[in-house]
Amino acid sequence: MYLHPIRYKHIVIMLLSKFVKEKRNAAKLTQPELAEKAGVGLRFIRELEQGKQTMRMDKVNKVLHLFGYETGAVPLNRKLLTEEKG
Repeated sequence: MYLHPIRYKHIVIMLLSKFVKEKRNAAKLTQPELAEKAGVGLRFIRELEQGKQTMRMDKVNKVLHLFGYETGAVPLNRKLLTEEKG
């Protein structure tokens, strides 16, 4: 079994936070508006966009569903993983 470094997990979370913020801005939604439409708290949206490392996946999916996306398994970028170890 191959375990990825925690630092790689942080990179993934940062990409998610940027994605959500860009989608929210493209939809011309404020954070409070997005929170209300997704059925999550404003604090959750703020933490998501700030890249908090631990988030409830069900709530993340509520937000992503508004933009036609959901979380899922993706192949690992082995090159990135070896660079992070070095």
